Amino acid sequence: MAKPKVLISDALSPAAVQIFKDRGIDVDFQPDLGKDKEKLAAIIGDYDGLAIRSATKATAKILANATRLKVIGRAGIGVDNVEIPAATAKGIIVMNTPFGNSITTAEHAITLMLALAREIPAADASTQAGKWEKNRFMGVEITGKTLGVIGCGNIGAIAADRALGLKMKVVAFDPFLSPERAKDIGVEKVELDDLLKRADFITLHTPLTDKTRNIIDATAINKMKKGVRIINCARGGLVDEVALAAALDSKHVAGAAFDVFSEEPAKTSVLFGRSNVICTPHLGASTTEAQENVALQVAEQMSDYLLTGAISNAINFPSITAEEAPKLKPFIDLAEKLGSFAGQLTDSDIAKVTITYEGDVAEMKIKALTSAALSGLLRPMLGDVNVVSAPVVAKERGMVVDEVVRAAESDYENLITLTVVTDKQERSVSGTVFADGVPRLVDIKGIRVDAEFGKSMIYVTNEDKPGFIGKFASLLGDAKVNIATFHLGRNKPGGDAIALVEVDGDVPADVLTKTLTLPHVKQAKSLAF
Repeated sequence: MAKPKVLISDALSPAAVQIFKDRGIDVDFQPDLGKDKEKLAAIIGDYDGLAIRSATKATAKILANATRLKVIGRAGIGVDNVEIPAATAKGIIVMNTPFGNSITTAEHAITLMLALAREIPAADASTQAGKWEKNRFMGVEITGKTLGVIGCGNIGAIAADRALGLKMKVVAFDPFLSPERAKDIGVEKVELDDLLKRADFITLHTPLTDKTRNIIDATAINKMKKGVRIINCARGGLVDEVALAAALDSKHVAGAAFDVFSEEPAKTSVLFGRSNVICTPHLGASTTEAQENVALQVAEQMSDYLLTGAISNAINFPSITAEEAPKLKPFIDLAEKLGSFAGQLTDSDIAKVTITYEGDVAEMKIKALTSAALSGLLRPMLGDVNVVSAPVVAKERGMVVDEVVRAAESDYENLITLTVVTDKQERSVSGTVFADGVPRLVDIKGIRVDAEFGKSMIYVTNEDKPGFIGKFASLLGDAKVNIATFHLGRNKPGGDAIALVEVDGDVPADVLTKTLTLPHVKQAKSLAF
């Protein structure tokens, strides 16, 4: 049997190259090849694995020639340079190394906080210019100050730990951080408004999603105490940079330190040119140790997969064998969609998730199904969550995840029920897969339905009163929203009812606003699958 062959098309540590060789894998090390798309496309068909950083662009055109390729390993977390759908269509596993640079990024945030507190860059420039402006640079101590951490996952928790070591008080906002986990890491879990009012320094460590985009905007800034300082080493777009610039000019915000920007590379920015702003060129992961760690990690992961079939940190596939895949695939799709349904409807802290498997599905590899359900549940809030990382992310946030397996007790041969418990409510949703292999919703909060998951849907809860359906349908018609399917359910006549409507195209925001004004409507949400 021929040895697996890996192409390394970006600069990777010699130690990583040696790992491949030591594991019995042939390695072709061409660190500048990522810049030559034509040559890469011409030779990619000769390899079983492709190890990259950010310079190589694994496009659909290049992957079309990847007749042997089984795995792409990205040394780092971001996979924007890989066309995931194209790789998935060809059965190529895409792996990353999500936790290899956590310490480095957290340390950079703390470094910027300290530099901001003492105005180090401006003082350095002044002194090296021959000035001696000792009275100009009046900094602040951080001891005893309150650090607000927005996003307390892996990186945020490390930043909090370092801040506690510096004798700061730490408050954290993270919907997925349990009170128990917060206590374990020594932070006070608070709501966002409370954090904004109390923090002397604010550091962001959350992914960029629809829910977190511009989480720091003019409204949020106005809630902060005068003299606050803001650090962002997470993602550009979390902060409204124009609003921040205005707050810096008015002195409401005393300073800001940014490693990431809304547009990168940031050749220009509204934040530039201010003495109370520190800017670095996305250096969060740029240390020798971090670069070495992710290189070694990706070499080990790719070797494991090519030699044994083990899958670690995969973006596009769960950890299952080739034999299990055909049978599991529709149930993985169902589990992820059930999770996504619940995740899109959940805005408060998740304390517990129970996933119940009934019938034939209970005999399958439920760990993969649970991972799929958790990835769907967490992704609406956290963004960069995949079927492999989801259980780790849930554990980091102290979520209790229970799996229940039992014989069929319903009308269905297979049934998956996802129950989410928050500090405000408990919500259950059930689904099945029929012989056609298409996942279906069959129960929402105890109300029976029969609906496929549409790409764009509207979910409405209301009191079961006459006239609702006509008014709702008319509202959609007036807004030129075309109805594809319309599903209704209720628990009893005159009781609680739901409507689940699949529509063509995106749901205009004003349609939801108008729906909420209809008589007897309690909730209206747009869902995307």
